[in-house]
Amino acid sequence: MNLLYLGLNDASIGRRLGMGHRTVQRRVQRLMDRLDVVGRVALGARAQELGLLPPAARE
Repeated sequence: MNLLYLGLNDASIGRRLGMGHRTVQRRVQRLMDRLDVVGRVALGARAQELGLLPPAARE
């Protein structure tokens, strides 16, 4: 989840985790389905609401 939060694309996440980008795409889609959101931005926002990510830095 943190790699998504950093804004990495599926290919970059896959390289870092040692898996293919299609595997990453499927896992991201499953997360979106489970959290009932559409899109990566909404996924990040929902994950943050649920406490799965650190709070955003405030300026």
